[in-house]
Amino acid sequence: MIRAALALCGLGAVMVGPTSGAEAREGAPREEPRPAAAAPRPGAFTVDCGAPGHEISPLVYGIGAVEAPAWVWELGATARRWGGNGASRYNWELGNAWNTNHDWFFRNVPVSTRPGFGYEAFLEENRAHGVASELTVPMLGWVAKDATSYAFPVSVLGPQRATAPDLPDAGDGIRPDGTPLPPDPARTSVPSTAASVERWVRAIRARDRALGVRRVRAYVLDNEPMLWHETHRDVRAEPLGYDELLERTVAYAAAIRRADPDATIAGPAAWGWLEMQESAQDRRAGWLLRPDRRRHGDLPLLAWYLRELAAQERRAGTRLLDLVDVHFYPANEAIGTSERGGTDPATAALRIRSTRSLWDPTYEDESWIGERMRVIPRVREWIRRYHPGLGISIGEWNFGAEGHPSGGLAVAEALGRFGAEGVASAYYWTYPPFRSPAYWAFRAYRNFDGAGGRFQDRSLPVTGGAERASLFASADGPRRRLVLVLLNHDPAAPLAARVDLARCAPVASARAFAYAGGEAGFTAAAATAAPRAVEVGAAPWSMTVLDLTLAPSRPPGPAGRTAP
Repeated sequence: MIRAALALCGLGAVMVGPTSGAEAREGAPREEPRPAAAAPRPGAFTVDCGAPGHEISPLVYGIGAVEAPAWVWELGATARRWGGNGASRYNWELGNAWNTNHDWFFRNVPVSTRPGFGYEAFLEENRAHGVASELTVPMLGWVAKDATSYAFPVSVLGPQRATAPDLPDAGDGIRPDGTPLPPDPARTSVPSTAASVERWVRAIRARDRALGVRRVRAYVLDNEPMLWHETHRDVRAEPLGYDELLERTVAYAAAIRRADPDATIAGPAAWGWLEMQESAQDRRAGWLLRPDRRRHGDLPLLAWYLRELAAQERRAGTRLLDLVDVHFYPANEAIGTSERGGTDPATAALRIRSTRSLWDPTYEDESWIGERMRVIPRVREWIRRYHPGLGISIGEWNFGAEGHPSGGLAVAEALGRFGAEGVASAYYWTYPPFRSPAYWAFRAYRNFDGAGGRFQDRSLPVTGGAERASLFASADGPRRRLVLVLLNHDPAAPLAARVDLARCAPVASARAFAYAGGEAGFTAAAATAAPRAVEVGAAPWSMTVLDLTLAPSRPPGPAGRTAP
């Protein structure tokens, strides 16, 4: 592993050395050797304290773990999402039962092996740790009838392509010749309706009133509906189209609103780029045909969805949606997800670059997509045009190789961008391994000094820069404290960075913390502060946090005059 050890020539250079570690989710995975360090390259950034900036939502530091180990609270996550494929089949009245869908042989199982675990335990656990809760509500129409049934028993339906290792009678629903077995929902499930969801939300709010709190930050309308015919083909084999998605959204959102008029409602929890562009019916027909999209004015699915929801809201006089929820995973398979993903030099560099598909209007995604995705600006434009006033949530995201420096840097880059772009909430899927680079990426924003030091609540604009580097800037309300996160994405060359603070009050004190790998996390680093600038060195593949206290004076106005 790489350990920060000492500062050289006034730069935060590091010494490197190998160590061993088990590749386990709760232990920091082994990192690969880095290229030999090159000479420092310069970087010049400017932070504008005189600009208004915008508030950073605390909910961009969310995770997607329904269950998590005790140490996950050390991560500094601010919100936790009850979601994933299993949530589409959660039976809230049973409490501890859902279906593993195509992820694991379509089996009904307990949500947790912990006795009595269910949505109430989830909400109370989050409340005890001061973490906001986001709750996915099923809209698919079927939920698990128990915690033991399975959809495709070999003893009833005959041989299948694969069976569960621990339960050979549970098949995958595919005959040996590759043809799918027909669904029989009654084998595992019972119907679920908007009325059932309404009862659930009423039960939650009744408990909330008894406690004197609001525990659910947002309700999400199911999960990745344009994949239902694949992920839940044991209960639904037909692909979803534009019209049915809208009908279900209206019915279930209205039910939630009746039960909780002040609720925040998010949808459609789109699985990615294609769900933003077309329906599942279009996918089955083929990109060139896209019959469902053409029937709906050839508008991209998400744009049409927003337009029609706005029209429905005007007719009904009831707000149905508050957040546009989309998921983001890199489409280049080499990048991977969670611990998986290539870590060779080319893939590591690609992983970090791929974060640009979230925000950069000039970046062409380096996958089969091959387009300028600019997901956040694109969704914002659709909102502005078709349904003004909605926020954006990135309901799931992950860039793979969590145990590798490139994975950690991709996480740190994404977290910084979510704040800079004004995203309302974001949920990492699911949570980084303990003390991995991805874990320390969260800590860069949430607890860089081990004593609660964190990124502040207002994003400030940054100009200038350096190749393969990013700087994110934040300030507290009075602008007496600045916290900056500097990322060096270069695996070999250190960065000698100067941050110009000409439009800020003079720097009274400065601290620096650096992470360049290893389990120990952030350590104190060298930084040189002038009245209106700070200089710091950043090691290859590193994260550096600058914690600056400013003198109690007003920032200069135009032409260097003191602002009134």
